[in-house]
Amino acid sequence: MSYSPLLTDLYELTMLAGYFDQGMHERPAAFDLFFRQNPFRGGYAVFAGLDTALSYLEALSFSGEELAYLENLRIFKPDFLAYLADFRFTGSITAPPEGAVVFGGEPLITVEGGLAEAQFVETALLNIINFQTLAATKAARIKLAAGDATVLEFGLRRAQGPDGGLSAARAAFIGGVRSTSNVLAGMRYGIPVRGTHAHSWIMAFPDELAAFRCYANEFPDSCVLLIDTYDTLKCGLPNALTVARELKERGHDLAGVRIDSGDLAYLSRQVRAAFDEAGFPGVKIVASNELDENVIESMRREGSRIDIYGVGTRLATCAGEGGGALGGVYKLVSMDGEPKLKLTSDVAKATLPDRKKVLRALAPDGSFILDLIALRDEEILPGAVVFDPANPVQHVRIPEQARLVELRSMVMRDGARCVPTPDLERSADLASQQLQLLPDGCLRLVNPHIYKVSISSGLNTLRLKLMNHIQSKYRT
Repeated sequence: MSYSPLLTDLYELTMLAGYFDQGMHERPAAFDLFFRQNPFRGGYAVFAGLDTALSYLEALSFSGEELAYLENLRIFKPDFLAYLADFRFTGSITAPPEGAVVFGGEPLITVEGGLAEAQFVETALLNIINFQTLAATKAARIKLAAGDATVLEFGLRRAQGPDGGLSAARAAFIGGVRSTSNVLAGMRYGIPVRGTHAHSWIMAFPDELAAFRCYANEFPDSCVLLIDTYDTLKCGLPNALTVARELKERGHDLAGVRIDSGDLAYLSRQVRAAFDEAGFPGVKIVASNELDENVIESMRREGSRIDIYGVGTRLATCAGEGGGALGGVYKLVSMDGEPKLKLTSDVAKATLPDRKKVLRALAPDGSFILDLIALRDEEILPGAVVFDPANPVQHVRIPEQARLVELRSMVMRDGARCVPTPDLERSADLASQQLQLLPDGCLRLVNPHIYKVSISSGLNTLRLKLMNHIQSKYRT
């Protein structure tokens, strides 16, 4: 998918014009993209959107029509517009693989290049990474709540626009929801497509049984019947049983039934019992209607017999406490090789300066112990003392038996991808594997264990030094 370079905030262009006019546009700079708090008040996030972001960067250029529009705004000089005519992204990108489990406070994407190009891509990268990471995380929470049951993404009609629907389906796949009702997402991303029929199908026929029979005749090997149009237990269920018997006589099996209203946990138990008693244990029960991880977990506690959850609105819109937006930010961390720091009165919101690496400490069994943000060239060994970024007085040691691995790698150099892009299946597998390696309690939906993200001694010292320098310069 290609995006116009005008998918940006105006201030990106005005800053570029200023950098260009001041002769600063080619000075080397580095920016970090990160978020401060895990979404949904949860214990983790699932990184997504990287491939989309890299495609945007590779194709970034201004068309004649777009330049004409900017000229008509009458705020940009002709020489700057001429510069934009040849504008391309030629920098580098360091990032985790899609599907990696990540946490608040640690750099996700580091963008390095000339000041102009590294600054300009801020808005688009935040738009892509913020939403897809949020949607992948929501999907992971829903899939974990569903246990062994299948989850389908049904959210296109409630998504925030066509692109939101596509991005949600893609990101949800990475998070573990590996099928969608969105046919375009199926074609574009290779995601399996699934669906049933609407209540209007039932209402378009003289009666419910006639509608069921017609649908079964059309799709005898993939028939899922919606049984709650009039009354789930009094007519929908008996009519579905009738069609199941008729399909069986013709050598086919009813694939499933869907319930879209009422007490889903109770109804699923009644429907399951009826199909089992009639000799159809293979018929799947699909449930939908404003589902999310909390509703699914509650229904499972009540003993529901649901095989497949169709999750739409609350997945595609990332609804829920602590959801709605990831809150990712994009901050300058280095310019001309010198570290840069944004300082506020809240130490927890002070940025982490300079170019960095993110290390993950693994236990001998491969499970995650903690993440560590360190200066790029800093040597870190097991046993090292590491610090809480929000309260540097607090510190711990990396266990001696830990193995340290880098979470990120360079994925784009000189404006071109430098590593193969994994397919979505591999990214989804990575997310599933890494979620199981988190410490106990991190996967809880409510009051999860807080995974430790620390900073190294070198980074802590540098940040304190820059803080003192800035405070002495501006706060005397």
